[in-house]
Amino acid sequence: MFYGWKVVCCTFSVLMIGYGIQFCFGAFLPAIEADLGWDRTSLALPYAVYVFLYGILGLPSGWLTDRFGPSPVIAGGALCLGVGIGLFSQIDSLWMAYPTFGVIAAIGMSAVFVPCNATLVKWFVRKRGLAVSLSASGASMGNFVFPPIAAVLIQSHGWRIAYLELAVVGTILIVIISRFIVRDPETKGLRPDGEQAPSEEVEISPAKEEPSYTLAQARRTSVLWILMAIFSCTWLAVFTPFVHIPAGAKDLGLEPKVGAYLLSTIGFGGLFGRLFTGPLSDRTGRLPSLALVMTLQTIGFGLLAEADTAKALFIGCFVFGLSYGGGTVLFPAIVGDQFGRKSAGTIVGFIFAVAGSLAAFGPPFAGYLYDSLGSYSLAYWICSALNFLALCLIAFVPRGPRTSQ
Repeated sequence: MFYGWKVVCCTFSVLMIGYGIQFCFGAFLPAIEADLGWDRTSLALPYAVYVFLYGILGLPSGWLTDRFGPSPVIAGGALCLGVGIGLFSQIDSLWMAYPTFGVIAAIGMSAVFVPCNATLVKWFVRKRGLAVSLSASGASMGNFVFPPIAAVLIQSHGWRIAYLELAVVGTILIVIISRFIVRDPETKGLRPDGEQAPSEEVEISPAKEEPSYTLAQARRTSVLWILMAIFSCTWLAVFTPFVHIPAGAKDLGLEPKVGAYLLSTIGFGGLFGRLFTGPLSDRTGRLPSLALVMTLQTIGFGLLAEADTAKALFIGCFVFGLSYGGGTVLFPAIVGDQFGRKSAGTIVGFIFAVAGSLAAFGPPFAGYLYDSLGSYSLAYWICSALNFLALCLIAFVPRGPRTSQ
């Protein structure tokens, strides 16, 4: 088997564990609220700091991945994530949530998404969409599997012990798996997609002729800033359901476990979105696939804005998850297509640092609107409008990969 597919399996596992722990926050929120008596806006603020730093730190994470390879970066991140979550599980004052969850855990999580996806961009060219799709589905699998596990652990052991258990087990597993994630095919004497070397007189496919941009060169192109605007719009909204869906379900009189199932539904939809979107983009192109994703996300947020029953919430969560999952697959693949493999980690990290950090503002803003209006409806409609704007901006992205510097 081509070693690149082993890298896919490893990054799938890392993303499943890392994002599984991250997306459990919404499942823990009602229990923390009941135990410590803090309101939702106050609880959303440490999460906002976490998301902001986790996005900003994507740039150094990508640079370190290009410089030293993914294995030490991911292992170091796992240790920080575990320590941050473990310390957060023992807090009794709100200010303690900021350095533990908001800073230490964020440092750890920044070394998960960017290193995994930037590494796959280097291992694959022709099958890039499929490879990133399979790997990224790990995040959705974690989103699907972990919230119900968290709900059971919270009910059995309380939220503090439950969070601590997830932190310890997750850290150990990610550190072990990271040892098998290799920087690029050349490190093992291979070529992208498992192709034979030119010395074996095999015809080279034109698909392998990629641009080779550094971050400095990419910043001088209009396409980088258009992509930045697209992902800024959608990421401003994207974490809002993960934080507030369980609390919104509770407001409708639904049992706490229903909130965990709703988060799992987002993960279930995301799993389909990730598995479907990557191969589709290999066939039809990244930009048409991205337009489809943004359309679905616009619709998904609209459904959540008007949901007033459990059934409506489940449908809205599935549609949102389907689109969110597809978008995360297309992001690194589009960057690889447009700018090549040379500095993929740094460029992916740069976009993620600027656009991804904006996701920090969605959950606290939604919490503020809820505390002011007693409803999440307006917050979700604003999220829908932001994704419609992202859809419109796709028309300004040049078609096809960039072939010159």
